[in-house]
Amino acid sequence: MTTNHVRPHSSKQHFHLMGIGGIGMSAFARLLKAYGHDVSGCDAQVSDLTRALEREGIRIFEGHDPAHMAGVDVLIATEAISKEHPEIVAAKTAGVTVRPRMDVLGELLAAGPSVGVVGTHGKTTTTSMIGMALAGAGLDPSVWVGGIIREWDSNARVGTGPFVAEVDESDPKFADIVVETAVVTNAEDDHIGTPERRQATYWSSVEEQHAAFARFARAAKRVLYCADWPGLDALLTGCEHLQSYGTRTGSDYQAVNVERTPSGTRYTAMRRGEVLGDVTVPMPGEHNLLNSLAAIAVADLYGADFERVAAALGAFRGPGRRWEVVGEVGGALVVDDYAHNPSKVEAALDGARQTGRRVRVVFQPHRYLRTQQVWPRLAHSLMKADEVLLLDIAASNEAPIPGVHTTLIERKMREDGHDLVKYMPDRSEVVAYLRETARSNDLIVTMGAGDVWKLSREIVGEAR
Repeated sequence: MTTNHVRPHSSKQHFHLMGIGGIGMSAFARLLKAYGHDVSGCDAQVSDLTRALEREGIRIFEGHDPAHMAGVDVLIATEAISKEHPEIVAAKTAGVTVRPRMDVLGELLAAGPSVGVVGTHGKTTTTSMIGMALAGAGLDPSVWVGGIIREWDSNARVGTGPFVAEVDESDPKFADIVVETAVVTNAEDDHIGTPERRQATYWSSVEEQHAAFARFARAAKRVLYCADWPGLDALLTGCEHLQSYGTRTGSDYQAVNVERTPSGTRYTAMRRGEVLGDVTVPMPGEHNLLNSLAAIAVADLYGADFERVAAALGAFRGPGRRWEVVGEVGGALVVDDYAHNPSKVEAALDGARQTGRRVRVVFQPHRYLRTQQVWPRLAHSLMKADEVLLLDIAASNEAPIPGVHTTLIERKMREDGHDLVKYMPDRSEVVAYLRETARSNDLIVTMGAGDVWKLSREIVGEAR
């Protein structure tokens, strides 16, 4: 009898993953393959990531087809996929078990010591840093993360130590996951829908989403939260074994003697008044200081040696698309970053200004609904850049909303006094302009959650 377990040492099964080219699904595919299962998957189109999975022995289908269900034991899909999708219908007709993505992640985390990272910002970097810190200290973690950790060239790692995972709040089922240690980085208004626009990856209200954060945290054996984020302590009232990290006095894990440099940040880590040691984070920005302090706190809670943890963090290059240094053009440094909502954009630009260079941003708004909700705040956040080039909105499968356009951001920035902002939908024009005008003190940042990252490669690649 098939048990449908995904854990190591469970009976071998054939798992099929819909949307396997996504960053989260591809990580599941790698874990399941490492656990000894047969793995296949499909996506609307092939990509560098699906080609990498094929090289690792995972069968990839381009497009969706009910015929993919032949020989499959378990189909894994996200909540964003309709229950009436032909592949899901075919799976149920054939007796194939259909499991939501979060259900599978919950099983993996429940199997032993586990760390779940939640929040509206910083999850990928914090999860990556925790994984690197534990691995550097010899604790051999398993890791599931929504980004490619460049040191491992993967978004998944299989080990014998604690299982560390990024838990995505855009999926409402995240609140049902139970972990040993919950890390809460922050809580803001992201992935919030409207009465007119409801879908599986949007919450009906920010209050509903934040209540889910609290429910997730209260189910954990202990909670580690960022003391610097306003109101987070009140949100987590009633949680067991609550501990904090941050720069604020009174934090259980505190960063003191903070020194910001063009290439990153140095500080002394304290545990309830006791000096743990000094840390160098080779990524600029206050957010990366806090992300690294969360990693130090988790590693300490699991008994890791501080010096080895600090060394691992000092060598960390960041996950893909999180302040990823792509190269140079004309002496200018070219960086790619995933920042796409106002707070993330502002944090990334604070880090950019820390470098002391002239900050030139190519920004791609993400999703029509998100842009409709936050375009004035995006305009305000982008004011911190010296120059801003704006691309068209990345739809991400959303239908356009009348009147919602990138030029809203452009007009608002001009009204607020920014002279160097321009809507430039022609990408070849953007690449040519930046290559022609790049100077040695420039920092060029491609920014957004869509495919803007391709431009950073084009700028540097053509220069080579």
